[in-house]
Amino acid sequence: MSIGTRFTSADLERLPAVDGIRYEIIDGDLFVSKQPHAHHTWASDGAVEVLRIWNRESGLGFVVSTPGLVFSDDNDVVPDAVWMSRARYAQSLDAAGHFTLAPELVVEVLSPGSENQRRDRVLKMALYARQGAEEYWIIDWQREVVEVYRRVGDELALAATLTGADVLTTPLLPDFALPVASLWVPTV
Repeated sequence: MSIGTRFTSADLERLPAVDGIRYEIIDGDLFVSKQPHAHHTWASDGAVEVLRIWNRESGLGFVVSTPGLVFSDDNDVVPDAVWMSRARYAQSLDAAGHFTLAPELVVEVLSPGSENQRRDRVLKMALYARQGAEEYWIIDWQREVVEVYRRVGDELALAATLTGADVLTTPLLPDFALPVASLWVPTV
């Protein structure tokens, strides 16, 4: 849900800490999200697991779940996961433990609802593009689709739409492979 007043990171500090509620600010608009669906968490954990295994073997950077990305007072977001190179990580972490630079890779798992979809597909994608992210994955557990966006000039452009037995690979992460079907909750 977006609210008309212009919010800042300082306003987030004054909001009540409520279990299962996430606050984010994009261009001064406040977005409030509820605890995600179990299938959302399954997909997010699956992507993080494969990223961490790859990263442990490569040693090229850091994988962080639900990090705080504070680009400015009016752009304070929490993606589901990020991968950041060692060099960028060292320059980005502030004293409060938030990242002030865009990670090379940002991962968002869609939550149900048109406002959540608009936030992740439009507003966050534009923010990550402006901040310099190289790649953006949108994982849609409801449709069992992964969209991969890669930097083209100043924008993030759709590079691949993956489903079924497809395997996500990326030039950003050498020898990385994520079987898309592993992100979905198995049928019981």
